[in-house]
Amino acid sequence: MSVGIETIEKLAALSRISLTAEEKEKMRGEFDSILEYVAAISRISSDIPEDARSIIASINITREDNEPHESGLYTESLLAAAPRRQEDYICVKKIL
Repeated sequence: MSVGIETIEKLAALSRISLTAEEKEKMRGEFDSILEYVAAISRISSDIPEDARSIIASINITREDNEPHESGLYTESLLAAAPRRQEDYICVKKIL
């Protein structure tokens, strides 16, 4: 399971980040590790009986939000990072 440099470059372009050749190689190794981990989890998951999967999936752990930030505190910086915006909204392609 080896990820090619082309895949790393495509993911970087989609993420709108630039990577040096050294960073691409490092990311390639990290993706290989991630994919191996996901494959291991998939193998383990397939050993779980179907009726147990629904029980595991229905457990939801929540926590209290003890320190919420001020509403709208990050709105402008998030909108500024979007490729296109219209007033206080991010513009995206229409997908049907």
